[in-house]
Amino acid sequence: MTAQGVQTEPQPVIDVRGMTKIYGTRKVVDNFDLRVPKGAVYGFLGPNGSGKTTTLRMICGLLKPEDGAGTCLGWDVITQSDKIKTQVGYMTQRFSLWEDLTIGENLHFVARMYGLDNRAERVTTALDSLGLSERKNQLAGTLSGGWKQRLALSACMLHDPKLLLLDEPTAGVDPKARREFWETIHELSDQGVTILVSTHYMDEAVQCDFIAYIAYGKKLIDGPSDTIASQIGLTTWKVEGTGLGVLSKALKSTPGIEQVARFGTSLHVSGPDKKALKAAIAPWRNTADLHWTQTTSGLEEAFIHLMKEVKDNFA
Repeated sequence: MTAQGVQTEPQPVIDVRGMTKIYGTRKVVDNFDLRVPKGAVYGFLGPNGSGKTTTLRMICGLLKPEDGAGTCLGWDVITQSDKIKTQVGYMTQRFSLWEDLTIGENLHFVARMYGLDNRAERVTTALDSLGLSERKNQLAGTLSGGWKQRLALSACMLHDPKLLLLDEPTAGVDPKARREFWETIHELSDQGVTILVSTHYMDEAVQCDFIAYIAYGKKLIDGPSDTIASQIGLTTWKVEGTGLGVLSKALKSTPGIEQVARFGTSLHVSGPDKKALKAAIAPWRNTADLHWTQTTSGLEEAFIHLMKEVKDNFA
């Protein structure tokens, strides 16, 4: 509260501006800004090679930028990166623990690497919290993708970090394990842990409180996940019925329609101009075998729309 009794906005956990990273002549991250509140699950959505991982590492002080400034966990990302690192848990895309050690041995080894006190107690807590206790003597190399994921997350949490970086955390994991993983992530968020997740899965992006779309090193848009599509201003109609394959081809060549995508037994037809889109689909609206309803545009439609104007920075 201020002296006048007006409530002020809490200090963000991450507040960075102009973050830029260059490799050779290629600008892989270009003038990136971001503010992340405490306890948020913040998703970085974009295609492979878009700069998501580099961005994550820079804004948390794990990689030095060529330009930019800001704070993470209250520390300067340029001059105090060592302090930031002690409060960050980083889960890489590929399993990076030791496959010839058991689950328990891996966690004890990581605890020693961190120089943690009460190591046995911390390892026991980590095993219990993610349901690993009964498998603690199993070799890590014999685990399925979902169990390896749990082990990797346990290792990240041993030192009680305030910030988690998860780089494509559910790649190659079955749907059940993926759902259980996200339940754990939201439990950690409820406890005040701030979580940054990079992904290219649209169905995972909806699990995040906030989303930043990144393509070829540039941030296209960011904000609360449930407002992204409305910020862009797309209109979408859903059509169900017979002959959708033929209809799809016809719609794709019709002016006023930007996207036509198949979703199971329906098509989603989208465009940025509401009146133009309605006029474009008008010839098919009264077809007896088709049922049309206006629906809310999703993250996938929003992302495809944004990508249309972005140029590849690989050259």
